[in-house]
Amino acid sequence: MKIDLHLHTAPRSQCSYIDPIELVAEAKKIGLDGFCLTEHQVLWDIEAVQELAGDSGLTIFRGNEITTAQGDVLVYGLEKDIQGIITVQELHQEVQAAGAYSILAHPFRGFKTFGISDLHMSVEQACKKKALQFVNAVEIRNGKVTDQDNEMAEKVANKLGLPGTGGSDAHNVDDVGTFITVFEQEIQNDRQLLEALHAGIFTVEAGR
Repeated sequence: MKIDLHLHTAPRSQCSYIDPIELVAEAKKIGLDGFCLTEHQVLWDIEAVQELAGDSGLTIFRGNEITTAQGDVLVYGLEKDIQGIITVQELHQEVQAAGAYSILAHPFRGFKTFGISDLHMSVEQACKKKALQFVNAVEIRNGKVTDQDNEMAEKVANKLGLPGTGGSDAHNVDDVGTFITVFEQEIQNDRQLLEALHAGIFTVEAGR
């Protein structure tokens, strides 16, 4: 099952230009089976998601992108509304208490101005990023960062034995599905997505 685990829509994410209706049409067009709405600090209502999916044949999931003092974290299965900037440790506690799942998003995007290769950072040095201690997985393919940033994320995930996921991080409809996470089983709702993430049986692919 091909799922884009990381994207944003307007107006719930003020930085996005994607109309949710256009998102559904684009996802069908490029052959996705589903996608997860991961707005910034905003969790969609179940009823709104069901209405958006309609009879499209797509499965739409709910997630959240939480801003922490140590980086952005994608969270699945956490119903609590978290506002403002918290520490990654505090978020980790919330995730654990809820049985949720967390993914460190675009972990090396902070070096975008220079480029990760220009800093000559070793994998060992990159593994010391504090947030990596407090997440379940690492986003190793993000559609909004450089290839070098993604490659470093993958090397770090492998070094630390953390699962790697992929998502477009789309803010424009043409970017939807740039990278996807592929699950072996059929997933029909948020609970099953959470179970599949915890099981760790998935791979990452380029989606378009």
